[in-house]
Amino acid sequence: MNILFVCMGNICRSPTAEGVFRHKLEQAGLLGRVQVDSAGTGDWHVGKAPDGRSQSAAAQRGYDLSDLRARQVVAADFRRFDLILAMDHDNLARLQALQPNDGAELDLFLRRYRLALDEVPDPYYGGVDGFEQVLDLIEQASEALLAEVRQRL
Repeated sequence: MNILFVCMGNICRSPTAEGVFRHKLEQAGLLGRVQVDSAGTGDWHVGKAPDGRSQSAAAQRGYDLSDLRARQVVAADFRRFDLILAMDHDNLARLQALQPNDGAELDLFLRRYRLALDEVPDPYYGGVDGFEQVLDLIEQASEALLAEVRQRL
């Protein structure tokens, strides 16, 4: 199974989701059976490491994002991945506009698992609390995604 997490610039929310979910897969002994990646719908940060605030908040919870680098979604992603999870409605709409007639299943990460919010809010222009909230939401959704992956495998 191949899963792609997508946000706008691929430096805050989607690399956090990739790092958290990869960690959960490793703990569950499933890392070799599931491919995980992240990308952005925009190209502003291609090649850059995740935002330092994302890395710091994640590290405090035991997640290492330091080896991740931003990239932009490409057409091949819709064939390579089984499931593409957007962080918000805007990025979901951008993905839907790019999606060919067949390929990956698209959804909102939080909505898929019926969490209190539909979207992972963008913490980029806010303070440290926003990055903590992003981690809280992603950890919750990642547990539900892990249950789905176990069922699918």
